[in-house]
Amino acid sequence: MTSNSLYAGALAQLLVHWHTACPHSARRAADLLGRLASDERIDADNRALFDAAGEALLDTLETRRQCA
Repeated sequence: MTSNSLYAGALAQLLVHWHTACPHSARRAADLLGRLASDERIDADNRALFDAAGEALLDTLETRRQCA
């Protein structure tokens, strides 16, 4: 999968999660963001941003599960 496909997929899943609060979409987005964070063809600043965004999504899911 190309970086552009990963970007598009991560953004699409993030938007689904944003509009529906679907935890599966959040996990898919976090997985795709993690794959982008691991892609050495992407500059270090963006990789760090993708990593932080993916971790934040997963943290949000954990917080919601504990509050419910």
